[in-house]
Amino acid sequence: MSKKVLVGVKRVVDYAVKVRVSNGAVALDNVKQSMNPFCEIAVEEGVRLKEKKVASEVVAVSIGPKQCQETLRTALAMGCDRAIHVMTDKRTDYMQLQPYAIAQLFQKVVETEQTDLVLLGKQGIDSDCGQTGPMLAGMLGWPQVTFAAKVDATTDDGLLVERETDSGTEQVQIMKLPAVITCDLRLNEPRYATLPNIMKAKKKKVDTLQAEEMGVDLEPRNQVLDVFEPPPRKEGILVESVDELVDKLRNEASVIS
Repeated sequence: MSKKVLVGVKRVVDYAVKVRVSNGAVALDNVKQSMNPFCEIAVEEGVRLKEKKVASEVVAVSIGPKQCQETLRTALAMGCDRAIHVMTDKRTDYMQLQPYAIAQLFQKVVETEQTDLVLLGKQGIDSDCGQTGPMLAGMLGWPQVTFAAKVDATTDDGLLVERETDSGTEQVQIMKLPAVITCDLRLNEPRYATLPNIMKAKKKKVDTLQAEEMGVDLEPRNQVLDVFEPPPRKEGILVESVDELVDKLRNEASVIS
């Protein structure tokens, strides 16, 4: 089995950055951004499938502004063969470009590329929607497995996927590709891009498409009215003894009786 794998790569505010709010939205100016952690896991899984000879080509796709090229170069340095950048200046953190339109854009790329398997992160850490994968599968009419924790190829042109559930894990058999899989944390540990691979990535092909020219309505279905920071926590106090702690919990906080 040798298939073409398409991997979604989203550029988000880096997970280690303290998010700030400005003018009713998350501030993005002069803020470090990087690949969505769940997308990193999807990229790693795509590269591993190629190393196992399950995949013949791994194509990274990102939707967003010109800075997404940097994120795509990271995916190429990790082992993807080429990349596609769907260019748009709209915000992709749900404020402007939302999952329904993103899934439609992915559908256009998948159909053009004649992809056999789509790997996506289970969610973006900016919007936390987790909707693009299921929507894309529905639009394509393909089987899907979400929250994948393990992916194994079977001899009959299918995949055996272990997925996370609220009570543990379960196994789902994809009888035959094509399919859509969204990747969870336990699926793998992404590799670091080595310096030689970073240099090689600069020479790999990145095709650019214009989102506004792909025949998709990019207008949001929902309007975000406001974004605000949570109220600051009150300063804590130190107590001298267990008795004092119990007294404050009982008489001031009223959390014990």
